[in-house]
Amino acid sequence: MSLPRSAAVGLIAALMCSTSVLAQSAPGQVDPARLNEATRVLASDEFEGRAPVTPGEDRTIAWLSQQFQALGLEPGGPNGSWVQVAQVSRTSQDGPAAISVSSNGRTTELQRAKDVIVSSDRPVERITLTDAPLVFVGYGVDAPERGWDDYKGVDLTGKIMLVLVNDPDFGAPEGHPVAGKFDGQAMTFYGRWTYKFQVAAAHGAAGVLVIHDTPGAGYPWSTLENSSTAPKFDIVRADPNKERVAAQGWIQGAVAEQLFRDAGLDFAALKDQARTPDFRPVALDGVSMSIDFGQKADRVETRNVIGRLPGAKYPNETVMFGAHWDAYGRATPKNGDDIYNGAVDNATGVAGVMEIARLFAEGPRPERSTVFISWAAEETGLLGAEYYAANPVWPLETTVANINMDSLLPGTEIDPNIVVIGAGKNDLDDRLAVLAAREGRRLIPDPAPHAGAFYRSDHFPLARKGVPALFAAAGFTGHNEASRDYVANRYHQPTDEWTPQWKMDAAAADVQLLYEVGRDLANSRDWPAWKPGDEFEGARNASASARQ
Repeated sequence: MSLPRSAAVGLIAALMCSTSVLAQSAPGQVDPARLNEATRVLASDEFEGRAPVTPGEDRTIAWLSQQFQALGLEPGGPNGSWVQVAQVSRTSQDGPAAISVSSNGRTTELQRAKDVIVSSDRPVERITLTDAPLVFVGYGVDAPERGWDDYKGVDLTGKIMLVLVNDPDFGAPEGHPVAGKFDGQAMTFYGRWTYKFQVAAAHGAAGVLVIHDTPGAGYPWSTLENSSTAPKFDIVRADPNKERVAAQGWIQGAVAEQLFRDAGLDFAALKDQARTPDFRPVALDGVSMSIDFGQKADRVETRNVIGRLPGAKYPNETVMFGAHWDAYGRATPKNGDDIYNGAVDNATGVAGVMEIARLFAEGPRPERSTVFISWAAEETGLLGAEYYAANPVWPLETTVANINMDSLLPGTEIDPNIVVIGAGKNDLDDRLAVLAAREGRRLIPDPAPHAGAFYRSDHFPLARKGVPALFAAAGFTGHNEASRDYVANRYHQPTDEWTPQWKMDAAAADVQLLYEVGRDLANSRDWPAWKPGDEFEGARNASASARQ
């Protein structure tokens, strides 16, 4: 959907005027007023909440392209374009689902949403699995760098996997041999349901169901149930039957336990066994599941906006800065307001990228190239970044680092603590710590590591390919009233709005530090690295070999 050309040009011209009257800022310094003004514009009702594949996307893409050009950047997309078009597959429910379990000569019907949540990322109109055997695969983890393999080479063709949520060491008692094996209470990628879905396909399974429990998931069943009818999105894949299982989803803990009893198995004992590296998959003998449902499948397009400054000496090496432009658009009204403006999440992050781009464009050209990306469709599954990771415009093996900005809180008081999401995973933290210390500040780890936030923002798809990532969350220490209030009352709500009372001094101080980290990298020969044993170390080592 697009605006008429005359209307789009008029709106963008008016909005550009609103950002052109700011006073010239100090050289090399992030300007809080510019940061605030760019946030105000992006979070305004004119952009209708910036949902992908809506008129709000058209306006956002046009405005960002104009802004990048005005800052002096070059188009950084394919074939000299400002945008990279991401091809996205969309599936949605079409009619009821028939789900049943057969055991001991009897068949039990299960209800979709109440007992089992099931969908498919395969772009087909019907999914049918008939009497598929069930296999318990522990936590569904295959992590050679941690000495862990739950699969042990077992053939899963045509079978439905049942897997536990989170990591093998989640909730392990102190002194247990597995304690700390997967970073303790901090969820790793292996604990994420998205990983379990993907690795199931890699092992040839027909389906996968994650056994829900509230502590391990971090949210109650109702959270899953409430969103179960929403369309599902994935990037368009060359071979979706190979990369995605036919049926994927969740199963209520109590329902799963009954399946184990039907097979004569002790679920609690098997959970304990699954905490050991010697665990092997266990078939639920005599128990099978049938799944049949229709879905609508189509393709849509969304766009990443990309600007670039070629490096003066090493133009083929890239330091990347990114933030997602999308929010939730127009959705369920709350107190009469149906526009989910996404001011903090994530107009602020895009404004931060724009300010860093301005500083690079106005300053001496660095030795390495700098790329500035505003990602599409983060809120629907990191799809813009996923598409870029699968179809990189600038080679990932020569992408030095990816600095991500996702949600900056307004305010004037600079917190001495800087939260780093995924602290200790690579040495970019160390570089930021040195610069922060000069300002009398220090880094602290994520106050809610169990939520796995490192795996839920746009740096992550590139991290999986080996690109070191830095994700610092301005103001979100978990200990101050502003962050608690935002999470409780505005996060993903229509109330995430800009107001005239906003000041961005504190966020500007954090963006300044991220600029300085990137500037130093853009003028060095350093190649940041993942820490030994990290799950992304192997991918980066492979990239290093490709560079040589």
